[in-house]
Amino acid sequence: MAKDVTSSELQEMIKTSKIPIIVDFWAPWCGPCRAQGPILDKWLEDHSGQAEVVKVNVDENGDLATNLGITSIPTIMLFAGGAEKDRGIGVQDAASLDEMMAKI
Repeated sequence: MAKDVTSSELQEMIKTSKIPIIVDFWAPWCGPCRAQGPILDKWLEDHSGQAEVVKVNVDENGDLATNLGITSIPTIMLFAGGAEKDRGIGVQDAASLDEMMAKI
């Protein structure tokens, strides 16, 4: 299951993680965001160990969302090697997540 992280936790993970990180930028009031969660959890279950999946609540971490140019949620970002590799806006299905991972 994807875990919630803060801005500072995410920034540390991006710097130090040896595996890719998929970040779900969401908010509790966002209907499509609630639909994205189970898709990510299932993808993580099917791809255990290939990536870490985390969630960032944009209401609680607005500065991070602004700094990363998040203007719509849900937004899914993929980080690897300390840098952004891809992003998708709106609900991303498992195939879209696979395509993102194929880019690294």
